[in-house]
Formats: sequence, C-alpha cells, structure tokens
Amino acid sequence: MTENRSYLQKYAMHFGTYMGVYWVLKFILFPLGLTIPFLLFLFVGLTLGVPFLGYYYARLYRNKICGGYISFARAWIFTIFMYLFASLLTAVAHYIYFAYIDGGFVTDTYLNILNEASNSQLASMQPYMEQLQSMIELIGSMTPADITLQLLSQNVFYGTILAIPTALLVMKRNRTLTPPIA
Repeated sequence: MTENRSYLQKYAMHFGTYMGVYWVLKFILFPLGLTIPFLLFLFVGLTLGVPFLGYYYARLYRNKICGGYISFARAWIFTIFMYLFASLLTAVAHYIYFAYIDGGFVTDTYLNILNEASNSQLASMQPYMEQLQSMIELIGSMTPADITLQLLSQNVFYGTILAIPTALLVMKRNRTLTPPIA
C-alpha cells in the first residue's frame, strides 16, 4: 500500500508539473491580453481547457500506471494532488510577476476600463461601478504575497471541485478479479 501511495504522489507531482507549466504559460497571456484582446481570448480558451487536460492526465495515470483500473477515491486524490502541485508551481510565477514585473499594471488597466465604462451611458450602473472601483483599489493595495496566496487558494479550491467529475469519468473497476457471489 505504501508503494501505491508513493506512485500516486510521484505521478501527481509529475503531471502536476506539466499542468503547472501549462498554467504559467497561460498566465503570461493574461496581462498581455489586457492590451491585446486576442491574447485575452486565447487565455480564456486555454483556461477552459484545463479540465480536459486534467482528465487526460488522470486517464493516462489510470492506463499506464494503474494497469487500466482505478477507484474513484484514488482518481480523486490523484487529481487533487495534481492540481495542488500545479497550483504551487503557478504560485511561484504569480509571485514573481506581481512582485517584480507588474508594478500595478493590472489594477491600473482595470481602473481605466471601469472609468471609461462609468463615463458612458451606464448611469444606472453607477453604484455598482463605485463598488467595483473600491474592490479593484483594495486588490491594488494587496502585497504580492497576499495576491499570490489568494490565487493559490483559488486554484486549490477549484482544483478540488474539478477533481470530483474528473474522478467520476476516469474511475474504472476491474470486474474480472471479483466474481459475482451467487
């Protein structure tokens, strides 16, 4: 049983690293997408592809490592660990970006977009615009470590949620080893 756990952790780290590199490359498109709309569209498309990549890696783990069979619990734990390791790797990139590269670019861009929208004919939305502006200013006042921890906790939370349907789709029981009891 200990050998199975170490294999689970080893391959969750392995595939989580691949997923983390995918997330880092995807994240690079986000700030660029604030000035080039096509890159933001590409960022959203790649974000929607994350569950499919998670399913692919979990299925690969089931077929290559587990001999084609995996229980729901094992698939769920593997997928949670995979997303956890991907989140940790991505958190490093988030911290580097927000500590050394961003310089308030993201929040300034959002505030400019919000100011342009509030100057248009959306007068009925003014209270909501003020609320959004205060929220963006609050995010702008956060330290890079705070932003990184917030994004890390979001990635782990959503990864845990995505792990449930992924494990349901990946699980496969070995029916040949347990004959029916008559």
